[in-house]
Amino acid sequence: MSGSAELQSDPEPITACTVSRDVQNFDLLIEDMEAELGEAWGDLPLEDAVAFFEQPDGKDLEFIAMALDDQDEADLSTVAAVIKAAVQRNIKVIVIAEEVSPIALHQLLKLGAEEFVPYPLPDGALHDAIKRMREKEVAPVAHAAPPEHAPRKSTGNREAVILAVQPMAGGTGATTFAVNLAWELTQVEKTTPPRVCLLDFGLQFGSTATYLDLPRRDVVYELLTDTEMMDQEIFMQALLTYEDRLHVLTAPPDILPLDMITVEDVERIVEMARTNFDYVIIDMPNTLVQWTETVLQAAHVYFVTLELDLRSAQNTLRMIKALKAEELPVEKLRYVLNRSPKFTDLSGKSRVKRLAESLDISIELMLPDGGKQVPESGDHGAPLANSAPKNVLRKEMQKLAKSVHDLNQADVAAQ
Repeated sequence: MSGSAELQSDPEPITACTVSRDVQNFDLLIEDMEAELGEAWGDLPLEDAVAFFEQPDGKDLEFIAMALDDQDEADLSTVAAVIKAAVQRNIKVIVIAEEVSPIALHQLLKLGAEEFVPYPLPDGALHDAIKRMREKEVAPVAHAAPPEHAPRKSTGNREAVILAVQPMAGGTGATTFAVNLAWELTQVEKTTPPRVCLLDFGLQFGSTATYLDLPRRDVVYELLTDTEMMDQEIFMQALLTYEDRLHVLTAPPDILPLDMITVEDVERIVEMARTNFDYVIIDMPNTLVQWTETVLQAAHVYFVTLELDLRSAQNTLRMIKALKAEELPVEKLRYVLNRSPKFTDLSGKSRVKRLAESLDISIELMLPDGGKQVPESGDHGAPLANSAPKNVLRKEMQKLAKSVHDLNQADVAAQ
């Protein structure tokens, strides 16, 4: 490997540096840097990096490879200072991270790091990161790129119906509702089935991946942390498909803070889905966040799931009050009562009526209790249509999907 940056004697200017506590802990990075840059790179100790940027030898730096492991999380301020100093001098930053938490990575990317590559380095990963970084650099000249923070335009030509689903309390069946509605919409037409996308915005405990037996991938985290660079190809690559029909953006593999994504991030993702699909189902967290309003404004219908209990009633009342206080479109809410009383349960039906009257709402969807088959379906990673097609809840979801599709088709025909 080439020596430290300060002692480099080769007349060839140094165009890149590794920055770390001890680069010897990242031997694969040393090999890849030599393969990519030959002798035109050096190594900087973490505490000396900012000072080197200010020296004459630092003026030719194109980028630094910031190599971190879990021990660096104890003092992220030093790492952050190096990234800030590099960005201020137009030096690009690639973060090479081993066992660093997603929250810490998010903080570093927000400071201006261009790329993230996991360590041990996959074959060609550093090469690809450098290539992407350089392509970003020339993009404004070659393509007159959109202004900063503006979403990339999708090349899709569709206009999806957007349906959001949010629970009013834990265990009210919101994800079951979202997953099965999404799947039933893929089945409403046999000859020309609509394109359906399911977005899991439960960044912490989203379980659509579990309910459909899909893997959780790091590419979702990478998409969420860099939506500004997202185009149609990047978005579609982040999606997984269930039985080649339903496209799913799963929750990321690690628990992430709900404020990790911004209003602008959500706008970009929803817009990309809207223009590439016929129906977009959004599974929301049961917590109100800054971007809840964003989804509410974008949605054609905002389903809220509740049960016949006091906690659901109280939370629904507080939700309505909060939306009215902010003058948000409360009329988009559609109330879904899960595990509703049977037809012969007169006492239960009376309680439903009192619930609706006390909240001053109309409960438009009353879903029957599907029994043990419902949680078993989730555990087996399959929609009810595949695991228990005759289940009473499945039949109601099938009717709902057909109703939604028929209404949409009627609206399209009327235009």
